[in-house]
Amino acid sequence: MSTDSERNVGLLGATTVGVGAIVGGGILVLAGITFVEAGPASMVAFALNGVIAFLTALSFAEISSSYPESGGAYLFAKKVLSVRAAFAVGWVLWFAYIVAGVLYAVGFASYAALALGELWRGFGADIPAWLHGRRLMLLLASLATLAYAGALVRKASGGGQLATYGKLIVFAVLILAGAVALVRQPLADTGAALTPFFAGGLGGLLAGMGVSFIALQGFDLIAAIAGEVKRPAHNIPRAMFLSLGLALVVYLPLLFVVATTGVGPGESIRDLARDQPETVVALAAGRFMGPAGYWLVIVAAVLSTLSALHANLLAASRVAQSMARDHTLPAVLGDAHPTRGTPIMAVYATTLTLVAIIFMVPDLAGAGAAASLIFLLSFTLAHITAYLARTRGEAADGAYRTPWFPLVPAVGGLACAALAIYQALAAPVAAAILIIWLGLGALLYVAILSSRAESSDASAQALDPALVRLRGHRPRVLVPVANPAHAEALVAVANALVPSQIGRVLLLTVVPTPDAPRPALPAGERDPTGPIVGTDRGGSRIDDTLAHLADAQKVIENALATSYATGQTPEALITAAPGPWDEIRRVADEHGCECLLLGLRELLPGPALAPIERLINQVDSDVAILRAPPQWRLAEARRVLVSVGGRGEQHELRARLLGSIMRTASREVTFLRVVPAGAGPEQITDAQRAAERLARANLRGAHTVRIASSDDVVAAVVAEAADYDLLVLGLQVEHAALHMGRSRASFGDIALDIARRAPCATVLLSGKRSRFIGI
Repeated sequence: MSTDSERNVGLLGATTVGVGAIVGGGILVLAGITFVEAGPASMVAFALNGVIAFLTALSFAEISSSYPESGGAYLFAKKVLSVRAAFAVGWVLWFAYIVAGVLYAVGFASYAALALGELWRGFGADIPAWLHGRRLMLLLASLATLAYAGALVRKASGGGQLATYGKLIVFAVLILAGAVALVRQPLADTGAALTPFFAGGLGGLLAGMGVSFIALQGFDLIAAIAGEVKRPAHNIPRAMFLSLGLALVVYLPLLFVVATTGVGPGESIRDLARDQPETVVALAAGRFMGPAGYWLVIVAAVLSTLSALHANLLAASRVAQSMARDHTLPAVLGDAHPTRGTPIMAVYATTLTLVAIIFMVPDLAGAGAAASLIFLLSFTLAHITAYLARTRGEAADGAYRTPWFPLVPAVGGLACAALAIYQALAAPVAAAILIIWLGLGALLYVAILSSRAESSDASAQALDPALVRLRGHRPRVLVPVANPAHAEALVAVANALVPSQIGRVLLLTVVPTPDAPRPALPAGERDPTGPIVGTDRGGSRIDDTLAHLADAQKVIENALATSYATGQTPEALITAAPGPWDEIRRVADEHGCECLLLGLRELLPGPALAPIERLINQVDSDVAILRAPPQWRLAEARRVLVSVGGRGEQHELRARLLGSIMRTASREVTFLRVVPAGAGPEQITDAQRAAERLARANLRGAHTVRIASSDDVVAAVVAEAADYDLLVLGLQVEHAALHMGRSRASFGDIALDIARRAPCATVLLSGKRSRFIGI
């Protein structure tokens, strides 16, 4: 969350961002199309859209003031849903803001070229063909985009206020002049101009709403920069309501005077708009103000498109930066200017993408419809997340609370969803564009981003368990306990992974049934798991089972006592089965356990570990194996060493474990990477960078990265571990062997050698999604 020193946008600045985005060139272009569909009832279409937008602003205001961080709907999805849903929302939002920016950049270029042509004609010369050519449009659109990108790099808000204030003044003059003309106009002419009012019927009204809804998009940009707003609980809701209210105060009177005083006797605004939809407002203004009105509209269009371009470029860059910091986009996009703090790389990436689309897309009608569809879907999601956030979480002090809950999110969400469905059916090209962009995003996420994003998200959940509750999760950790001497250490790690107020820890002891055969071990080897599989080689008898049951009760009692002493409240279960391993898997799957935590006294080679390896590959959960010296305590472990492999693979369980133990106490975490003894400076530098990227994805907190040079990986890790209290390793993976459609995990000689020789407690990790770490 942003600190007060990082917040530099006040109420006026935040409202300006919203007004700049809403009161844009959209009204000047979309008014004509809406008039074609609905006739004079366009005013009703905009008013109904205003109601839907206001309901959406209520939900945005609550969740943005409760979690005042930059990101908008992307942030909402990340907080309340999942990292995958957050990527999908952020990906389409980034695209939507970029496409909206393209529309306004091209709109500015079109009106600027029109203005240049009129000026050229004013000098008595013929208008040259290049003034209407595509090259000039591309040049003007690109220059405007680059200019605002440069402003955003220099300053957080990037300027744009003058354009916003200027267009408001121009719109005010247009409305005032139209009102004067309306007063002078016979009342009968006004009535005739508004007849028939619902010229397109109900279908035309709905079509007009679908086309024009994007003209009211913009208040959500305040949520996109919420991390930069001062006094967010106070300023964010007010800025949203003020910007949306001011937009409607401009839109509705403007539409009314255009429809009534902008047409001649016997002429309808629908017919005028059908002939020239993009310039109908300018033509109407020329009717009641003369040439001055025509030029005012051109000036308003230039100012409106510029300020809207600025606002969407600002929002797109902030969404990209927020995603990059969560590793749902490449991390480089999260880099900020060293002194100004502006997201320079996100601005550059957004600008390049926007300019590329300007050059690549000759017809932006389908892309504009896709942007409208995306915003409607994101607003639907905002209502859902606002409802879930209210019911699952606790509001921040002073945060805005939506009135008439849950009626507002229910009605607003249904309205946005219905309009989105209508828009998809009415504009199939828009739906196709959305599907294609989602497909590209899915490929990018699966191929490149998912591993690091999900590891980073696991770390965030571990550091902030309230995030788990906000998502509606109740994670379970299964802990088979048999040896009383190791119960305390196991329970401490389990309770760190899942605090009792968030999820639950299930303690399990398996008692052998009377007819259970005793496993035979090779001569010279002893069972590393202790009483969980029994130590009596004499056969199975009822009295032996009862004795084991009594021992199991004592183990459970000790484990529960340890938990209660630390304020944790786990659950306990004693079951009887012929063998422990299949029973552990059954209980884990039956109870939907997300993690299985095993404790071993020692790690032996040979058949003794084969059942454990088989369990790891069969159980549908993450697995952590703790080998700890006697009397080891997690609370006393202050230094943690994490051995990472050369491929930079991620591991959600590792991130969750590190985040959990960092949450419970202040610890020093070091990520260790071993490179060959003969590695040169360039290879060492590359290893340092790769390890640092992996470390940032695995732990959102203070850490160090160490590179050791040695040809003996085992000896190097063991030597480093001598100065630490806990060593974290990953199981190796046999990529060629598949089990149940997944890569097969195995202990491996290197991991076993390190775990056996390490002088400190060791945790070995295996992820259920086949994200294993090489040593």
